[in-house]
Amino acid sequence: MTPILLNEADVRAVLPMPDLIVAMERVLAEFSAGRVAQPVRTIVEVGPDRNFFGVMPAALDDPPALGTKLVTVYHKNHDRGLPSHLATILLFDHSTGALTAVLDGRFITEARTAAVSAVSVKRLARADAATLAVIGSGVQARSHIEAIRHVRQLREIRIWSPTAKHREALARDAGATAGCRVHATETAARALHGADIVVLVTASKTPVLDPDDIAPGTHICAVGACRPDQRELPAAVVARARVFVDSRAAAAKEAGDLILAMADGVIEPNHVAGELGDVLLDRLPGRQSYEDITIFKSLGMAVEDVAAASLAVERAQARGIGRPLA
Repeated sequence: MTPILLNEADVRAVLPMPDLIVAMERVLAEFSAGRVAQPVRTIVEVGPDRNFFGVMPAALDDPPALGTKLVTVYHKNHDRGLPSHLATILLFDHSTGALTAVLDGRFITEARTAAVSAVSVKRLARADAATLAVIGSGVQARSHIEAIRHVRQLREIRIWSPTAKHREALARDAGATAGCRVHATETAARALHGADIVVLVTASKTPVLDPDDIAPGTHICAVGACRPDQRELPAAVVARARVFVDSRAAAAKEAGDLILAMADGVIEPNHVAGELGDVLLDRLPGRQSYEDITIFKSLGMAVEDVAAASLAVERAQARGIGRPLA
C-alpha cells in the first residue's frame, strides 16, 4: 500500500474536538493499564537558546497503531513569523512495520493536548464548574478554550497574558464561538479570582500566579512547563493540591512543577496521587471533596499523537483525503 501524506488542513478536516476527546480518554486508560509500549521521549537540546528536538515513539495494540512524532520547539520562532512548536508524525503498519502515512503534527499536538486537558476537567473538576481562567494567549490557550467548552457548560472565560493586544485578540476571537462571556483582564489575579477551572499555557519558566489566587475547589490544567527546570505553579499550590499526571515516569523526569517543588522540600516524591488514566479505569478516586484543589500536570505522550494520527488517517482514507507519497 502506498503511504499517504496529510497536511495540517487535511488533519483539521477529519479531527473534530469532541471525537478527539473521546479518543484521548480511551488512550489514557490504555496507557495506565499497561497496554502501551512507550519510552519517555528523547530530547536533544539545540544551540545556545536551548531549543529542543524530541523523538516520541509509541505502539498500541487496541486499536493497533505504531508511530513516532518528531517535534521541535524553537523559542524565537514567533519573531520569524513561525510557530514555536513544529512536528511531523510518521505512522507504520502495526503488522509489517511498513510506512503508511506522514502527517503534519503541529495541529495534532495542539489539539490532542487540549483534548487531554478536557478529559481531566471532565473527571477532576467540580460538576458545577462554570468559570474558566486561561493564563496565556497562544495556540494552546485557543485550543483549550475550544476543548473545555465541550465538557463543561461555561458561563465566563477570563484571559490574561503579559501582552495586552494578545490577550484582547484571543478574547475577541474566542468570544465569537464560546457561547458565553469572554474577556481579557489586566492582571492574572483578576482572571483567577473565583475561577473554577484554571488553564496554564505559558512559556514562563517561573510561577505565573500567587498561591492566594487559587481558591479551594479549583481544578488546574498545568500545561506550559514541560522541562525539569521550568515551573508555572508555586510550590505552595502544588503542596495544597491533589496532583495527577499523564505518565508517572515522564513526570519524574520532566515535570518541573513537581521536581522543583520536591527540590524546595515542599512535597515528597509520593505527593502525586496517580495517573489520569488510573482515574478513568476507576482504580483511583479523583476529586474527593468539593473543596479539593486538583492539578493535572500535562507533559504530553507519544501515544496520544499516534492514536490521534491513526484516527486522522482512517477518516482521511474513508473520505479520499490526502496525497500518495510516490
